[in-house]
Amino acid sequence: MYLGLDLGTSGVKALLIDDDQKVIGAGHGSLDVSRPHPGWSEQDPAHWIEASETAIAELKASHPKELAAVKGIGLSGQMHGATLLDQSDKVLRPCILWNDTRSHVEAAALDADPRFRKLTGNIVFPGFTAPKLAWVKTNEPAIFAKIAKVLLPKDYLRLWLTGEHISEMSDSAGTSWLDVGERRWAPELLAATSLDEKHMPSLVEGTAKAGGLRGELASKWGIASGIPIAGGAGDNAASACGMGTVGAGHAFVSLGTSGVLFAANASYLPNPESAVHTFCHALPNTWHQMGVILSATDSLNCLSEITG
Repeated sequence: MYLGLDLGTSGVKALLIDDDQKVIGAGHGSLDVSRPHPGWSEQDPAHWIEASETAIAELKASHPKELAAVKGIGLSGQMHGATLLDQSDKVLRPCILWNDTRSHVEAAALDADPRFRKLTGNIVFPGFTAPKLAWVKTNEPAIFAKIAKVLLPKDYLRLWLTGEHISEMSDSAGTSWLDVGERRWAPELLAATSLDEKHMPSLVEGTAKAGGLRGELASKWGIASGIPIAGGAGDNAASACGMGTVGAGHAFVSLGTSGVLFAANASYLPNPESAVHTFCHALPNTWHQMGVILSATDSLNCLSEITG
């Protein structure tokens, strides 16, 4: 048995599958988004853990024997969020989410630095992580001064599961700090936002082991302690793996909170001027391109209400 955890914007999903990739059971924990000002979008990382606990408790209640047989855990989740931790791994402020647009001025300033498009293969968009940190430095300097680690949302769940600061390539490619062609952190881009590699998690490929399950959680859920947590993937790269969209010439369309056109590539093919994202895929030595809009199904919901 295998357990998958997906941290979405509106909830956490937990999925049990067997060796044949047959779905055995599922659990869910709901999440809310806080919007304290126009253009802001935040979540409390503590709520991610609560929702994960709820989803796994649902699985334990419905499939206790199958959950006990889990041999590995996979992670996927919403991309780009800025989860800021101090030296004790305490969360310093609510996570600034992917659909938060407050850092548009900072994003434009970073994008004007030619190193960003050259190394990341992407325009620096306000939704990406780096401009969020530039905004925090300017507007919340006391918080910025305490930052010891910056984690993406699913990697905060990994910290809870394993006690380790680890990320993988597909999610990290959406930060504006990754050299996407070389699949490594770019020190010069980190320095442009007054950070360095010690503020970043270590990196693995999505298919690699990225920590083992802590004994405390293993005992609570009835799972073997130390089972591997996979590197995992950002949400769209994970969906692509699930659908087999991993080779050149394969693509899909996804309509959710956001809208995505996703195409897998066998090599690194950046074209930042097109505004198409070029990111690492979750599999080693593969990449993908994505066209994204922030509002997809909400637009369809609005249309259906108007038209009946």
